Amino acid sequence: MTFEEFGTENEKTLMLLPGTCCDWQTNFGTVFDALSAKYRLICVNYDGFDGSGKIFPDMITVTEKIERYIIEEHGGRLDAALGSSLGSSFVGQLIQRKRVHIDHGIFGSPDLDQSGKVAAKLQSMLVVPLLTSFTKNEKKQKKTKELLKKTFLMNDETAGKFMDCFSKFSPESIKNEYYTDLLTHLEDDIYVEHTKAHFIYANKMGEKYLKRYRRYFHDPDIREFDMQHEQWLFGEEKYAAPVLEAIDEFMNMPV
Repeated sequence: MTFEEFGTENEKTLMLLPGTCCDWQTNFGTVFDALSAKYRLICVNYDGFDGSGKIFPDMITVTEKIERYIIEEHGGRLDAALGSSLGSSFVGQLIQRKRVHIDHGIFGSPDLDQSGKVAAKLQSMLVVPLLTSFTKNEKKQKKTKELLKKTFLMNDETAGKFMDCFSKFSPESIKNEYYTDLLTHLEDDIYVEHTKAHFIYANKMGEKYLKRYRRYFHDPDIREFDMQHEQWLFGEEKYAAPVLEAIDEFMNMPV
């Protein structure tokens, strides 16, 4: 795993945790400058997605490594952690496990899907091949890129960068990440004193996700945005600006 820090030493700390099959450079590339200008960023790449050649083991093993870094390098405390999609599962575990303290857990439109072993295995067998199949065929690559551009309003360069993640990382790491995320459960009504859970809710995902946010966290701060899943990270200023404004608000809230 890699942990890279950017920004001014005396600014508030904000850990960035990327989503499924992503490194932080791709996941947060379009908003990195805006965030690093205000906060001390701690950018994480997991085993299997850090260029080391290692395979992603499982969500809890990686969570333990993140906790160890926070304890050793930041005295066991962060001002905030922002998880994109699957990265939000790490934010939830860091809060729930209480081995470190985070003032503000920021959840980037996660699905927070959970299942048993049989269902997780079946989903992985179906979904992971779909995630990687387009990389083997030029025609499929072009079709997938056009779909990303149409659905998320990505430009050609951004769509290409996200697609590259599914070809440059090991299918085994992608499978392990997807599978163990489904098995890494959150408790209901999580409450930790002096910690606030904030949710970036992309309303085009559907209302069922609101129920999950309210189920797993006690009195969550949910902000609704008229966009697709994590669309604020795909280069369009009209989506990024209001979410960045909300993050600034979160970072300055008392807990």
